[in-house]
Amino acid sequence: MCPRQGRDPGEGITTPVSKLTLESGTVVIRRAVAADVPRLHVLISGFADRDRMLHRSLNELYENLRDFRVADRDGEVVGCCALHVFWADLAEVKSLAVAEGRQGGGIGRRLVEACVADAAALGIPRVFCLTYEADFFRRCGFHVVDRCRFPRKVWSECVRCPKFFDCTEIAMTREVAVAGAGPAAEEAVAAG
Repeated sequence: MCPRQGRDPGEGITTPVSKLTLESGTVVIRRAVAADVPRLHVLISGFADRDRMLHRSLNELYENLRDFRVADRDGEVVGCCALHVFWADLAEVKSLAVAEGRQGGGIGRRLVEACVADAAALGIPRVFCLTYEADFFRRCGFHVVDRCRFPRKVWSECVRCPKFFDCTEIAMTREVAVAGAGPAAEEAVAAG
């Protein structure tokens, strides 16, 4: 609950909130809010400092806040993941991080599935990721592909990365079951 507003900060968003009950309590997957950004920064930086993922600046996190889902356990952000739309048919699952003491309980998978559900709701039929954790993403239904399949990513973002010429991230993709065909399908359903 958000103490000042008396409601869940993710409430009212069209994509449903997901709950995961663990031995240590309930984890809610919800949309990120501005107050989450400092914790996202600490969480991501902890893994980036050990070369497990790329750094994200506070500015980048605020600019892309609407892309993020968080795993919230009793008001504490214990995980995050983002879906960044690249084109009408492609989005990236990125910045997946789960706090060290919370890994192995399904939180990462739930975060990825929430992002995949967002892609489906947006009518985007394919998602991809660049990762050091290929085994995890395989278990989430992704498969390895050549990075050259994503030229918009490579030449818009990757080219600015300090690891561009020595990148060891693995490109993976997953097809998304898209229900309907966007607004035209919704209008047809409403009319029919």
